[in-house]
Amino acid sequence: MKPIFTVSEVNYMIKNLLDSNEHLRQVYIRGEISNFKHHNISGHMYFTLKDEKSQIRCVMFKSCNMLLPFLPENGMNVIAFGFISVFTRDGQYQLYVEDLQPDGIGALHIAFEKLKARLEEEGLFAPERKLKLPFLPQKIGLVTSPTGAAIKDLLTVIKRRFPNVNIVIAPVLVQGKGAADEISSAISHLNNLKDIDVIIVGRGGGSIEELWAFNEEKVARAIANSKVPVISAVGHETDYTIADFVADKRAPTPSAAGEIVVPEKEILKNEVRHLSLRLINGFYNFIGERRQKLEYLKMSPVFKRPETYIMNCRLVIDELLRRLKKDTDYYIAKQKSILGQSISKLEALNPLSILKRGYSICIHSNTNRLVKHWSDVKKGDYVKVLLSDGNLICKVKECEKKGDFC
Repeated sequence: MKPIFTVSEVNYMIKNLLDSNEHLRQVYIRGEISNFKHHNISGHMYFTLKDEKSQIRCVMFKSCNMLLPFLPENGMNVIAFGFISVFTRDGQYQLYVEDLQPDGIGALHIAFEKLKARLEEEGLFAPERKLKLPFLPQKIGLVTSPTGAAIKDLLTVIKRRFPNVNIVIAPVLVQGKGAADEISSAISHLNNLKDIDVIIVGRGGGSIEELWAFNEEKVARAIANSKVPVISAVGHETDYTIADFVADKRAPTPSAAGEIVVPEKEILKNEVRHLSLRLINGFYNFIGERRQKLEYLKMSPVFKRPETYIMNCRLVIDELLRRLKKDTDYYIAKQKSILGQSISKLEALNPLSILKRGYSICIHSNTNRLVKHWSDVKKGDYVKVLLSDGNLICKVKECEKKGDFC
């Protein structure tokens, strides 16, 4: 008999099938918005995406839609990103939207995010590979349009802040076909000049399509391969491009790049004057302290009557010599006493001293070994008898052991 399921069990089974499908976990869907509702209390958005043949229900929670740069409307063509699952209570599948872009811009946004993720994985955005900007560059390279507002803003700001700096302009297209090729080539060309201290790459604001050249991979790699520090100054403060992430420094606007690239000359001059005064004051203070020390030394008794100091030193030396002689004599006497005691002990243990008291030592003539027992020799052996004043060479006639004869 086949199993019988409840409605809830069936819905959960379908939900698990959808949730386990990798293709439906991250999906982009293009369609037209209809039945749009923005819940006033929860903040969630509910709508339907449809095309000429079909439709799908969608929900976009407040946590995802609160950062949308536009307000969705009925009839708007969009590209939605999210995952498909089942709302088990109603038994309906729907798209849970995590991101939403107007169609057209959305396609570029998808390409942007894919390239950004790939380059970030390669390490092109890593902070440790970014170059440090020079404090005061002598020559600045500008990669921008020669006729746009960006170059005018840059030149105005740079010349106002530090008019002595040299600027090399590499004119390029900043949008349209061939712009990315020209930008990447200009960056490489400025690197080959060898005397460029920093490069600014940028343009004024515009739509995502107009800024797209700065999202091209070839431009990103040209910036990453640059041996000269690169400042990205593309668009307005809210505009972010791939060039911004790869560059060594991002400026929110071209004018801000001018503020970043050079310090203000008048401020530097004031700092130099301030440091000069500190140096002079520090020098005078140093000299003053040394003069005070010199005057103190001049008033010292050592310099007023040096012979008195020498005499006192001699008295100290004499006293030290006297104490040294006393300590040395005491040490020598003590060591002599210890040495005498050691000699007495050695004399008492000296075998020759025992011989003087009438004792002798018997040694076998052939083996030169000490004769300790009657069995160490045999009849007819020669022995040497050591006395205190000489030796005796004797021949053994008998070997006696406690009254026995051999």
